[in-house]
Amino acid sequence: MREWARENVPLLTAAASVVSLALVFGAVGGVIPSAVLPRASDAVIAAIPHLNAAISATAIGTILLGWRAIARGNVRRHRAFMLTSFGLFVAFLVGYLYRLILVGTASFPGPDAVYTYLYLPFLAVHILFAIVCIPFVFYALLLAATRPYEELYHTRHAQAGFVGASLWLVSFAMGIGVYLLLYQLY
Repeated sequence: MREWARENVPLLTAAASVVSLALVFGAVGGVIPSAVLPRASDAVIAAIPHLNAAISATAIGTILLGWRAIARGNVRRHRAFMLTSFGLFVAFLVGYLYRLILVGTASFPGPDAVYTYLYLPFLAVHILFAIVCIPFVFYALLLAATRPYEELYHTRHAQAGFVGASLWLVSFAMGIGVYLLLYQLY
């Protein structure tokens, strides 16, 4: 099985990306019915955006620490930080999708001019980066999962990881900006 996965990293990347994005678009589009999920208390649901902002800030830190570790040649720490970053991303996504399925998207509470000229463009770039980073992140993770680290130097792991992590960082940072606009500033 590992050999098959090793030889099919692009296929597995595409499959994981499609499944992930289908879940997100299914939740956004209302395809996933809220009745299939147990409903948490209103307080828990209301806390999810605040928790996700903290998760995003933590993920920014773990991605940066992962970069620092690999720059210093510490593969073990790099792997630990990047796997932690991915785990934080999954936790963020689970919370985000759970709340989205149960209550829908959050309405922007600020002025129309801020909504039109700041919030919507900012949100659009955030969403674009979040979507585009997914295949890069999966590709880098799958390469790392299917090869000894010495072989990774002969793959596109570093390039895919750099692009994926860069987009991930910006997306997480912009997600915090979206959170601030939705829940703190207005």
